[in-house]
Amino acid sequence: MVRISSRLTPALALLAVALAIPAAASAQNFTVQKYDIKGTGGTDYVTAENGTGRVFVSRVTHVMVVNGLTGEVLGDIPDTPRMHGIALVSKENHGFTTNAGDSTSTMFDLKTLAFIKKVKAGINGLDGIMYDDATNKILTINHSSPDGTAIVIDAKSGDVVGKVTLSGTAPEGGVSDGKGKIYINIENKNAIDVIDAKTWTKTATWDIAPCDGPTGIAMDRKTNRLFVGCSGTSVVVDATNGKVVAQIKNGNGVDAIGWDQSEKLLYIPAGGGDGTVTVVHEDSPDKYTTVATVPTFKGAKTIAVDDVKHIAYLFQPEFGPAPAPDPNAPPPPAGRGGRGGPRGPMVAAWFIAIKH
Repeated sequence: MVRISSRLTPALALLAVALAIPAAASAQNFTVQKYDIKGTGGTDYVTAENGTGRVFVSRVTHVMVVNGLTGEVLGDIPDTPRMHGIALVSKENHGFTTNAGDSTSTMFDLKTLAFIKKVKAGINGLDGIMYDDATNKILTINHSSPDGTAIVIDAKSGDVVGKVTLSGTAPEGGVSDGKGKIYINIENKNAIDVIDAKTWTKTATWDIAPCDGPTGIAMDRKTNRLFVGCSGTSVVVDATNGKVVAQIKNGNGVDAIGWDQSEKLLYIPAGGGDGTVTVVHEDSPDKYTTVATVPTFKGAKTIAVDDVKHIAYLFQPEFGPAPAPDPNAPPPPAGRGGRGGPRGPMVAAWFIAIKH
């Protein structure tokens, strides 16, 4: 079953619908809490700090730091133009962002949130970001041209120490196996690039059909399985050979994926339609059971999991009606995903916590 609690508006009350489950025997219980954290700006990725309850929320020009248990805003990191993601390195007490607006990564103090420096982290198109614990390096993942790139940053010093040329112009999420290999989704090729973290070179590209538009990626290091978020059908990939070993049905509009290692639960957010998260249990390395479909909020497409507290987090602003179009104005350029044109004012900023 699911319990939905929030500081509700009438619109959010409509989200308190029944939890869809495949069978009573496989159902699991989840509680959904929603908070309006206010603030300005749209969003992209959220990042949970394991065990502390803090969640870092992208707001395009700044980062909001939120108490995931209460919805209280704890702090703010400014001057992150057109930013997308946040990576945290607790052993160095450092955090990093990807700022597409000025092709930098903001390096900040993880305890105080104080600015440390701006790192020149690519040429253009900065998007995803990840931490490789095996090498103590940050990788910014960039939609650069003519080839996608990953810029390698030392997590202690903040110095750029390497660059990886990728196989496509739309790289998305990345994950490390902790043993010298890194896997990066290539959205425009429906593929995964395999990176050697010793030489910072691409060693293989795996086709992962039937995945369409791979975005989020996570890994079970114990079973050596990669979980790849895709539109409509996500896939599980054997990290030793690139073979797709399982398929998972989920909604559309997936842009991240969350993994709780100890609970063996995979969270796949779908911002399309009414907004849901498909929760899947890893029964064995090649067998997966959907245990719940949790309603969240339309547009909520990225997710982060604190696998110490076993809570998954999402964020999505809510917008009111768009203003009437000016009949004399030229048509606006279409944005990513075919969206274009004006939208209404922001009426709420929904921070969502799913507790297992």
